[in-house]
Amino acid sequence: MVIFFRSSLLSFIVILLTGCAGLTHDYETPRVNVTSFKSLPREGIAPRFEIGLHIINPNRTPLELEGISYSLNLEGHEVMTGVSNQLPVIEAYGEGDVIIQAGIDLLGSIQLVMGLMSKQRNKFTYSLKAKLDPGGLRPNIYVSREGTINLSDGAKNHH
Repeated sequence: MVIFFRSSLLSFIVILLTGCAGLTHDYETPRVNVTSFKSLPREGIAPRFEIGLHIINPNRTPLELEGISYSLNLEGHEVMTGVSNQLPVIEAYGEGDVIIQAGIDLLGSIQLVMGLMSKQRNKFTYSLKAKLDPGGLRPNIYVSREGTINLSDGAKNHH
């Protein structure tokens, strides 16, 4: 009985591993590009931003993103974090855009805001990090971009 149980367990593990390997064998990680990063009209004292991401799905199955989490650093200070689960389905061998809108947490970033206001700076550096969750057994997609932004016209320059 013990031998039967061990061989059954071993067979189950082999089938499970073979099945999992088959699920991700042809899966290619989707590509994500930052297409825009601009300031929005102010509503009060805190600036708001719109971040555009362009996603390319090089796979034969639709990419149904479960969610996205992101953080934004301005001048080296983490000033914005957020999540969203309102994301489009990117069709097989298709492309799609995701727009994230977020405002600065003034309580967590008061030093940065005061510094920007006292120096009357319109340009500053940013660093965006995002994690997209494609769900299932697929690996998460990580995006990291750095650059400068000009608050006076919403222009961007990222690397």
